[in-house]
Amino acid sequence: MPVPQPQVAVVVIGYDDAAHVTDAVRSALAQGPAVREVVAVDDGSTDGSAALLTRLAAAEPRLRVIRRPANSGGCGTPRNTGTDAVTSPYVMFLDSDDVLPPGAVEALLTAAHDERAQVASGLCVRRELPSGREVPWQAPLYAARAVVERPARQPGLVRDTLCVNKLYDTGFLRAHGIRFPEGRHPYEDVVFTARVLAAGPRVVLVPDRVYVWHVRRAAGRLSISLDRSGVGNWRARTRACRTACEILLAAGEKELARAARGKFLDHELRMYARELGLRDAEYRRAWWEHTRAYLAGYDAADWARAPASPGALLGRVVLASPEPRDLPRLRELASRPARLLPPYARAPDGTPVWSAGLPQVTLEPLLTRPVHLLPLAVDAELRPRAGATRLRLRLHDLYGRITEAGGPRAARAEWRRREDGRAGQSRTVALAPSSAGAAAWCAETDVDLAALGAGTWDLYLRLGFHGGASREVTAHALTGAGLLRRRALPSARHGVLLVRPYATHSGALALRVAPGPRGIASVLRDRLRRRPPR
Repeated sequence: MPVPQPQVAVVVIGYDDAAHVTDAVRSALAQGPAVREVVAVDDGSTDGSAALLTRLAAAEPRLRVIRRPANSGGCGTPRNTGTDAVTSPYVMFLDSDDVLPPGAVEALLTAAHDERAQVASGLCVRRELPSGREVPWQAPLYAARAVVERPARQPGLVRDTLCVNKLYDTGFLRAHGIRFPEGRHPYEDVVFTARVLAAGPRVVLVPDRVYVWHVRRAAGRLSISLDRSGVGNWRARTRACRTACEILLAAGEKELARAARGKFLDHELRMYARELGLRDAEYRRAWWEHTRAYLAGYDAADWARAPASPGALLGRVVLASPEPRDLPRLRELASRPARLLPPYARAPDGTPVWSAGLPQVTLEPLLTRPVHLLPLAVDAELRPRAGATRLRLRLHDLYGRITEAGGPRAARAEWRRREDGRAGQSRTVALAPSSAGAAAWCAETDVDLAALGAGTWDLYLRLGFHGGASREVTAHALTGAGLLRRRALPSARHGVLLVRPYATHSGALALRVAPGPRGIASVLRDRLRRRPPR
């Protein structure tokens, strides 16, 4: 049966974003007849955004502009203002610096109508700018169309806390009094999503791309989710996560609340732990103290939910130590995919533990996890050789688990360009036991750096095991004397390439390749800007 048209309101919010807000509004209007109205809420801008919207509305009868007299300090208040103003049966939300891809509203409206769902949700992609690289958000949830009768039947819904990739039944929101937190309340969508799930809607999930989240890391004013330099951001995030769990528990949704706590360990805790090494000592102490206090609210069932997960192991280390410690090792464990570096310590009774200094943090759950799901660690180093570059790999045996599995069958080393995910060159190599007698397997292969071309290249390894199991990992970048540093290489296309290996924020090996004299000059300018003043 055809879907009645039009039925959807799109609420667009913005503050001092004149450079992007009209693109956002136009992407909503371009959705076609499914959109009855676009309500643009200007949250007290001072950069002329409201005037731009007013001019646009003069030529577009579906567009209504609401200007708030003063900035609210957050995203929740303008979204509530817009929701109060809509007259359509369904409502969606759009931020001023993002866009709706063609067909997004139609896909969600059709699914909601066909399945009689109060919430329809689709795939959001994070688009890194200016490169244009796209990364799907919570892709496993949207692998195929699915109907969830009640959120409790699909606890994984708590992982997608975005409000912008969803279509909501307006009457459902109003009947249950579901609103965003008012005022300055970072991560307001975490709380809003918990309120929606607590109300028990029928949800339909679609694999369609319905939202493009623009990530501008070089912007003059970072978004809330990117501006994590102050510990106040972490406190705001934990407050939102705690509030969400309280909402779910108050609604009797105990399993959803536990799933939300598990999501905090796997997502929030790992993300911020990866960045601890970038912060100063004062931040690290404050972060550690606050995190310990937050995790103290977890009970035994929360920790038992996924005891061998990287987030759970990381959380146990934080709880066990009153002061920040083992940050480089924690960074590797928090990376994606996780890497647990040696030393692989044991308690006197032989039980695997985090370290000799923290024997109370048991790693015993790792002994029963399938080998291809373990946080396997591979060291990687690049060494120059006459006319070539040699990649050396060293796979550490995690408490003998790889030996139990018969050892690694092979490893495929592949370089992927970060900007677009394109595969460069790949090599399949056999791993042999270490000649040094350590519990490790080693391999070497040549890398044709000149053939990679311009861009940033990440190394990915596909480890194969006997029986057909495999695991994709990244490699821990080794540094030290004798390893490859900056190197200029001849190139038939560019004349010369400047190649620089480095360790990413998560400790993984990557390569930056700059083409030609102009690229080299750019790299040198960046180096000078990073040089501390004398």
